[in-house]
Amino acid sequence: MCCFAVLFLVNLLGGCSSESSSADRRRQRFTYEEKLSTPYNQIELKKSMTLDALPKIKRWQNELGPQFGGTELLSHGESVVAAVGQSKDGYKTWFNLVAFHEYRLNVMRKYFFVVDEKTTSLRAGYDSGLRFDCEMVLEEEVLDRSYASENTRRVVILNYVFESLRKDIDALGAGIDTPGQSNKMLSVCGMLINQLFKMIILELDSSPVLVMKLSEAEGIEFDHINFDKGRVRMMVEDDTVALEIRLGAFRNTLQDY
Repeated sequence: MCCFAVLFLVNLLGGCSSESSSADRRRQRFTYEEKLSTPYNQIELKKSMTLDALPKIKRWQNELGPQFGGTELLSHGESVVAAVGQSKDGYKTWFNLVAFHEYRLNVMRKYFFVVDEKTTSLRAGYDSGLRFDCEMVLEEEVLDRSYASENTRRVVILNYVFESLRKDIDALGAGIDTPGQSNKMLSVCGMLINQLFKMIILELDSSPVLVMKLSEAEGIEFDHINFDKGRVRMMVEDDTVALEIRLGAFRNTLQDY
């Protein structure tokens, strides 16, 4: 599997105290994540329509800033659009993906993903990190189904999120008008997420009590084969679900967003 990573800004000006440098690095981290996830943050479930969402997905390269030194490519299917980006040095890859209702054309699902293999300034002891966020409207068949317990319901919804993402990525891969390189990067990201979801579900199966903690502020912690430790949190409200996953250098940043 190819290596992802990020090119950060060059060293801060000398003469700053260690406390000041730490604060600057934290602001830098927030700035680049905020920029990359701007489409995800600005697009709203059910409210945003294609005319609102597409310009946000198709942002100009200069909106990312010169520190990334990379490009974003657009992929689109019949009702799914994604902007997939990679830093020039290949250390960092990300995507913003949106799926629309087939007829009403409002946003039903949105995703943000970034994997960063050179994040030494983020957290001592970790040199890589992964962040995945998504929000989606649940279908009636999931909402109206009878469940043996609340834990069962939560696991079904988690699997529904995973299957929805897989289908949305597959829909882009089948598009004839999508850039080939963009689809390849998106497929690799999908493979990482596929592995990630399987590990989370195995963790929940081995300890059902953890399912009850999925909606807590700190979520639940789990082990990951490549990123050491991770956290996941899932919130279900009315007919929508929001999922946050953080690994490695990002694992303690659930409450930052």
